[in-house]
Amino acid sequence: MTNQLRPLSLGEILDRTAELYRNNFLLFAGIAAIFATAMLTIGMVHIGVLALLGYPNKAAAAVQWPAAVAAILEWLAIVLLAGLSVAANNRAVAWVYLGQPATIRAAATSILPWLRSYLWLMTNVALRAWAPLSVLYVALFAILFSVLPKGFFTNPAVAQTAAPANPNAFIAAGIGMLILMPLFLAALVYGVWMSLRYSLAMPACVVEEASPRQAIRRSIDLSKGSRGRIFVLGILVFAVRLLLGVLLGFPFVLFAFKHPGHQIPLALLALQQVAGFLINTFIGPIYSTGLTLFYYDQRVRKEGYDIEMMMQAAGLALPAEVPTTQQQ
Repeated sequence: MTNQLRPLSLGEILDRTAELYRNNFLLFAGIAAIFATAMLTIGMVHIGVLALLGYPNKAAAAVQWPAAVAAILEWLAIVLLAGLSVAANNRAVAWVYLGQPATIRAAATSILPWLRSYLWLMTNVALRAWAPLSVLYVALFAILFSVLPKGFFTNPAVAQTAAPANPNAFIAAGIGMLILMPLFLAALVYGVWMSLRYSLAMPACVVEEASPRQAIRRSIDLSKGSRGRIFVLGILVFAVRLLLGVLLGFPFVLFAFKHPGHQIPLALLALQQVAGFLINTFIGPIYSTGLTLFYYDQRVRKEGYDIEMMMQAAGLALPAEVPTTQQQ
């Protein structure tokens, strides 16, 4: 029985997140590296497709749509892989936090029987939280493509001469963006808020083996009263990712400064994929670790989970049934 199950303040959760990550670095980074390697492979395949299409020597317009389709497919695959990485990490953190043995292989293979549930949960949560923002992005690009010259986004020559050649198009695009700006802000706030409501769905699904629908309901209930603290955790992790991204992205900034308007070479695109691999491996587990700790903390606060575990360890009572069907 672990003695860590008690109500924790935000500072204590952040401290324990750092402590768990530091003491189990090889375990958590190893789990993240499995999925980060798959993401890296997909990214390199994308770059290979660009090379076969003649990028960057071939006219950018010739590879515009194939590259866009490949980028969308790559993004979808990476989102799913990132979610599976979170699920495997949640499992490992739960084992470690409760004093149970954990290995990279066991955590990675533990998600296989529930793979369909995890994928559906991630898709469901993403649609609920970010569908409005996605619709606005589609509307934005529809406006831009309708008023800007063909090849504006992919051909530097067109981009450099578009303003004097067709100023009315830029005025129309500016008006359209001004109209969409407050809607974008509202959709962003909505997406963040909904993500906080569903932030504990994956830990609930992994630990309790709940269905996606039950996990979402559990998250809505458990996250009440702690969404602000979860938001602070997300901001801190985002700041760390941003800092590391800036450091690893220096070659791209240097290239853009020295060669304005030029296509990024394939070598730099490959280096970008490697930088993403490092960020996903070393920073990715931090947020999911913190969320798992919040999940247990909320169960302790709302359900007396610490007392339940003490009674179970002492043989005084059978494990209480998890209220997975609890309504909002």
